[in-house]
Amino acid sequence: MAATLGVDVRDIEYARPDGIPLMARLYTPAGKGPFPGVVEVHGGAWTTNDRLTNEAIHRPLAESGVVVMAIDFRMPPVAVYPASIQDINLAVRWLKANAPDLGVAPEHVGGLGTSSGGHQLALAALRPHDPRYAALPLAGGTKPDARLAFMALCWSIVDPLARYRMVKAKSIERLVAAHDAYWPDEAAMDEGNPQRLLDRGEPAELPPALLIQGTNDDNVTPDMAARFAAAYRKAGGDFQLETFPGEPHAFIARDPNAHGAKRAIALIVDFVHAKTRTAMLAP
Repeated sequence: MAATLGVDVRDIEYARPDGIPLMARLYTPAGKGPFPGVVEVHGGAWTTNDRLTNEAIHRPLAESGVVVMAIDFRMPPVAVYPASIQDINLAVRWLKANAPDLGVAPEHVGGLGTSSGGHQLALAALRPHDPRYAALPLAGGTKPDARLAFMALCWSIVDPLARYRMVKAKSIERLVAAHDAYWPDEAAMDEGNPQRLLDRGEPAELPPALLIQGTNDDNVTPDMAARFAAAYRKAGGDFQLETFPGEPHAFIARDPNAHGAKRAIALIVDFVHAKTRTAMLAP
């Protein structure tokens, strides 16, 4: 794991689609860089939480020498799929366009997503050029693309249709309602589905990927992580699946100081630096 740097933290507005201000929290390491950059997409069943949700991951990443852009994005009842994917696509382009001012190496911009945020990040990563997702213009006339250099996923809903059918069968009404709020219907859950996209053999970008998954996670189907890893590798992607025995959904947020959480955070930090191969510069 990399050494520790001081970190500057500030909030910025990165977009205003349909007049809705979208905020991001920027964590900028001390030093000259250039640093890797990460666009972070929080979970919350597509309908709750905000850019502050995963600070337990943001800060160690930034202290290791990574610029972290933790974003808010449109959610129900304001907007449904694919609005949030448009916001993520734009955030990636925004970070690349502003890379010189932030000390970021634009070719080393990747993503991090947890739970439903992992679904949204993975979909944006696999389809960075989809005209629906790239529909929001970037101010200033610059035209970077939304491709990611890597993606780290944590307990992610990479097959939302399978998860919807599971929670309906178990009568978990809170999660059924969240699916129904975000997705227009089951056909959309099938179309905007990273697992099924790979199963269908659709053309896709396949950045190197890490998936953190607890074995006691009742928020996903038991085989979800392994099926996605297998499909990703079959499609030609570099995929690292790390399982954590006995850990539940969102275990880092539950207790960031627990052994499993600390190990998971260290894996994420090491993965980002290994895939970007950038040296952290001291202040």
